[in-house]
Amino acid sequence: MPRSWAELTPSWLTEALAGAFPGAVVEAVEPRDVVDGTNARARVDLRYSTGDGPERVFVKREGRLLNRLALTALGAREAEARLAGGPDAAPARLPLEHPAFYASALDARRLAAVTVMEDVTLRGGRPNQATVPLSVEEVRSGLRGLARLHAEHWDRPLPPPLDFARPWRLGRVWAPVSWGSLARALRLLRAGGHGKLIPAGVNAGVVERGFRGWARTAAAHPRTLLHGDPHPGNTYALPGQETGFYDWQLVRTGNWSHDVGYFVVSSLAVDDRRAAERDLLADYLTALAAAGGPAIGFAPAWALYRRTPVFGLGTWLHTLAGGGFQPLDVCLATIERFAAAYAD
Repeated sequence: MPRSWAELTPSWLTEALAGAFPGAVVEAVEPRDVVDGTNARARVDLRYSTGDGPERVFVKREGRLLNRLALTALGAREAEARLAGGPDAAPARLPLEHPAFYASALDARRLAAVTVMEDVTLRGGRPNQATVPLSVEEVRSGLRGLARLHAEHWDRPLPPPLDFARPWRLGRVWAPVSWGSLARALRLLRAGGHGKLIPAGVNAGVVERGFRGWARTAAAHPRTLLHGDPHPGNTYALPGQETGFYDWQLVRTGNWSHDVGYFVVSSLAVDDRRAAERDLLADYLTALAAAGGPAIGFAPAWALYRRTPVFGLGTWLHTLAGGGFQPLDVCLATIERFAAAYAD
């Protein structure tokens, strides 16, 4: 696998694209829009000497060592690369809008992975920004996609190449570390003049207990396949308000309510969420049953949904405390939405 952007050669990408575009021979490669965040990623322009293939692909590579270690601790370092299938397996089938996976490679010794996938902007896709709330209809579209995903894998064994996915695990050994991280995030918010984002009476201990308690619920049966991290920055909009999902690094098995609560709360402006969340949850439940999933009553579903915000709040406080994983404005916007939902 390539260890740098310079090693992303025409011959390597020719092999990577061979399964989806047989006969295409890449002649020239030009990475652009390179970003070094949790992972390193870039759009890569391609020119061919023979055959036809996409004019551009999206490539994700390992980030800095600290980020690789964090992803390893979360069980997220290889997840997306495994979904892409690699040279000996077909890509995973995911029954919702997502970028096509072309190839992947893993290097366990270096804690490294690379994934080559479709650049959805070539289909008119517009990457969503976490600082800009989605519309209610965009969230409705995304929930219907998640309903299809959840229904297909509801309480049954996962097929290859999905059988690596595991439920959430938060061992008690990490509790002091988690508490310290949350306390640091709350101090950073106060020092930056953002202390009012957090509801009165909420401290590191309150969030840590709720965060850990929700992780147990998120792993509870009946389990299905979860995206695991469906905040708006991991989504894109296609013409016609269809919402797609990328960044599958935190794919998990677990309770449906994790994806639904996390997506709705993180994606909508606070007032829109308050006005539409009941209707959106009912629409998800209808779509889940229509796709072959169970018929879940609204009252028990609402009770689960109402418990979800503390996990998102804890997640984004940890993200803020870690520094470097997400920009400050993204952290603040997302913490505000989760904190308001937690208070509600």
